[in-house]
Amino acid sequence: MLFNSYIFILLFLPLCLIGYFLLNKFKQYTLAQVYLFGMSLWFYGYFKVKYLGIILASILINYLVYLGINRSGTKRKAKGIMIAGVCINVGILLYFKYMDFFISNINALLGTEIGFLRIVLPLGISFFTFQQISFIVDAYRGEIPGYGFWHYAGFVAFFPQLIAGPIVTHDELVPQFLDEKKKHPDAENIAQGIYIFALGLAKKVLLADSFGKIVSYGYGNLDKMDSVEACLVILAYTIQIYFDFSGYCDMAIGIGKMFNIDLPVNFNSPYKARTITEFWDRWHMTLTRFFTKYVYIPLGGNRKGAVRTYVNVFLVFLISGFWHGASWNFVFWGVMHGLFVVLTRRFKEFFAKVPGIINWFVTFVFVNIAWVFFRAKTMGDAFSVLKNLFAFRFDGLDGNYIEVIRSVEFTEVLGLFALEEKFPPFVLTGFFLTALIGLFGCKNAYQKMQEFKPGLWTMVITVVLLVWCIFSFAGISTFLYFNF
Repeated sequence: MLFNSYIFILLFLPLCLIGYFLLNKFKQYTLAQVYLFGMSLWFYGYFKVKYLGIILASILINYLVYLGINRSGTKRKAKGIMIAGVCINVGILLYFKYMDFFISNINALLGTEIGFLRIVLPLGISFFTFQQISFIVDAYRGEIPGYGFWHYAGFVAFFPQLIAGPIVTHDELVPQFLDEKKKHPDAENIAQGIYIFALGLAKKVLLADSFGKIVSYGYGNLDKMDSVEACLVILAYTIQIYFDFSGYCDMAIGIGKMFNIDLPVNFNSPYKARTITEFWDRWHMTLTRFFTKYVYIPLGGNRKGAVRTYVNVFLVFLISGFWHGASWNFVFWGVMHGLFVVLTRRFKEFFAKVPGIINWFVTFVFVNIAWVFFRAKTMGDAFSVLKNLFAFRFDGLDGNYIEVIRSVEFTEVLGLFALEEKFPPFVLTGFFLTALIGLFGCKNAYQKMQEFKPGLWTMVITVVLLVWCIFSFAGISTFLYFNF
């Protein structure tokens, strides 16, 4: 089920909130937890019921691993069970997400004709698998108290963070489920949650999906793309993925707040970063945290000398690239980021002397270029976009880009077509400038949450955005990170 859908906003969310708090009101705490878990399963299996078997099996297997670790008796046995659990999780992920990728590469390398399995990727499998790996590793380390099955199941399946994060740790979520003070509706939390949800929904529906139309047209017409259009499409995707993922994170936090659950911040204005390391401290923050705690530090972190540190950093980004998708594009994207982070760490003193605005510009340009490999379907398409960009060919802007923007309903509201006859690119220019001003000049949702005060103005903003977005829903528009 999508956050940006009629059934979610008008039926599922109200029903879930009312049922959960009503059961808690009558002190049916366990039943309320079961109800929330059941609703989360409905949310997850809405489009494909067969996904439910996968997530239920994953939850059951990992809970049995957790029990096995707790009852092992010795550290050695506990370690063996933990390693087996991690291998099972990684194996499941490799099978569902990467098997056809491995087959295609074996066929290409050895000249074989092994048939593809055509496995449909289960939604969110990368996220809930990593979340459960963190749980069983923490259990082995003795960091987890005794959790019952329903609280563990709720930790994995809690629907706001189930599909695309944040990747939550047990100590961030389960104690909140156990806190009786959080089991009753809080008017201020609900108001704040709806407000943040509305901001995230607007980012997704009004901005990300609109820029996505430019991106789709551009990547669908690479043969006609000149340098200006290549720059336009690259920047459009940079904006699209920002507002798409930021919007999802905002909506997840907002929904959690309605349930009195505080989810961790996962997105903190990453394009304002002055270095690539700072970028990764701000983009998908819980994924960075996961790789740091469960990959980088176990590999040795920075404890075994400079060279080993750089190798460990590079391996983390290589794995991160591969985690994002079964394609050499993602691997190459991870390699690019890994090399730039290593370079930044190696010459830290040099970069510290460079003016901040230059560091920011270099970082932003690099991120834009790297996103090309993230978005393109093949390496060939990615290099085609970059070839067009650096060909310095200026054939004149394809009028279809303006027509794409014309199809965005709120451009008419903003009056962006008023000067179209005198200055044809005005529509496109105004559209991009509006988004960039919002991106760099406005406070992010995390900052707005810190300053939130219920009042008439926030109510007006919330209602206007919700109504505007609901009337702008058009078909199924999934979040980009649903694919990862």
